[in-house]
Amino acid sequence: MTARLAAFPAMDRHKNGCSNGATPDECLSSARQSQRDENPHSSKMTVLRRFAHSTLSPVLLMLSTPNWVMLVWFTAFRCDGSYACVGQLFRESQVNAPTPLIVFTLAGYVVFALTVMRILPGKTVYGPVTPKGHVPVYKDNGFACFVTTMVTFWLLTFVLKTFFAVSPTYIFDKFDEVLVTLNIFSPIFCVFLYLKGRLAPSCTDGGSSGNIIFDYFWGMELYPRVLGFDVKVFTNCRFGMTVWPLLVCVFALKSYELYGFVDSMFVTTTLQLVYCTKFFWWEAGYMNTIDIMMDRAGYYICWGCLVFVPGVYASVSLYMVNHPVHLGLPLTTFLLALGVLSIYINYDADKQKLQVRSSDGRCLVWGRKPSIIRAKYVLDSGETRESILLASGWWGLSRHFHYIPEILLAFFWSVPALFHDVMPYTYVIYLTTLLIHRSFRDETKCSRKYGCFWKQYRDLVPHKLFPFIF
Repeated sequence: MTARLAAFPAMDRHKNGCSNGATPDECLSSARQSQRDENPHSSKMTVLRRFAHSTLSPVLLMLSTPNWVMLVWFTAFRCDGSYACVGQLFRESQVNAPTPLIVFTLAGYVVFALTVMRILPGKTVYGPVTPKGHVPVYKDNGFACFVTTMVTFWLLTFVLKTFFAVSPTYIFDKFDEVLVTLNIFSPIFCVFLYLKGRLAPSCTDGGSSGNIIFDYFWGMELYPRVLGFDVKVFTNCRFGMTVWPLLVCVFALKSYELYGFVDSMFVTTTLQLVYCTKFFWWEAGYMNTIDIMMDRAGYYICWGCLVFVPGVYASVSLYMVNHPVHLGLPLTTFLLALGVLSIYINYDADKQKLQVRSSDGRCLVWGRKPSIIRAKYVLDSGETRESILLASGWWGLSRHFHYIPEILLAFFWSVPALFHDVMPYTYVIYLTTLLIHRSFRDETKCSRKYGCFWKQYRDLVPHKLFPFIF
């Protein structure tokens, strides 16, 4: 890997982000032109394409995605993890309506999550400046909230099992009710967000597309706040990314109650929990990702975090409750090591980028002076800003390298289920599709934002995602 970096041009040659005869002003002009030419609401867009993008696709997704989440549960719980038998049994079965116990449990968690989100301290951090010039402000208490939540869960588990003979694994037994409840609440919550964005927006980064269906699906606001709570921090982090490891613990506990210690469940549980712990340790960096920077708070992201993440991300553990696999010590150790290595590479890649940007490029990456491009871009207000594009370290291998260890990690925590069914690989298949698609979205966003600066970056780092392949 370091040999390839040696072939990169020296940093000084690209310190202004200009090569191939282009001046900084020409590059900046190109960035402005790219933003104008690639405007998604350009008059060049045909009526049919606009209808498909803004109306037909959102309607189809909103009608199909709630059923897909229920299908994953149904396959694991009623079809022994086999998609092949779903069709016949689905016609003969039905899901259960939510009981007060499940509604109370979910409502109680929401109150708890909002409480710790508000009261736990954290330093002030800032997100990236928006095209309108708005700089979002966050309280960086995600790791404290995560640790508090997990400790509270295990303390509550101890109290319930010791003094009341009740196990939190009733969540597994009634998981269909959990998903039904979330599927009812989430669309209603998205209606509230739509009305809020139309009537009382939190900032100027939002507005209507003129299509009510697309506005509901995509969202009206980029950074909505309600009673001082950041909506996307709650839906994405305090609910979706926190409920995921909670469910992993519930499913692991259910497996232990049924079979005792199972090494395959131990592998998948450990890797998922370590990954989620890393996420919250790095949560301030997450606020600079495409989820936060580009995706508005609508059905697309809010339903996804409130329903899809709990329903699909923990599906490997859900499957393995009824499918224990004994791997043996050598294979268990091997898979754990590969999974932890993937987590480290993912963390180190993010760390490299943050370190280079925070030091303004005055640091070492893999023991060498980093190759960077100082890319200028223009806000909607006309103000010019600058960002550093890193072309060294992991980021010299591909422009979106950090997605690769995420895909590998998802595979390593899925493969303990072995290959009897496709269902335990639902998440890794989904994730691979999502991240490949996201790499294209990233390319479009960056090309529009940086113009010929991005072209120079592509010349330095020719591979989009998979080094030497794609």
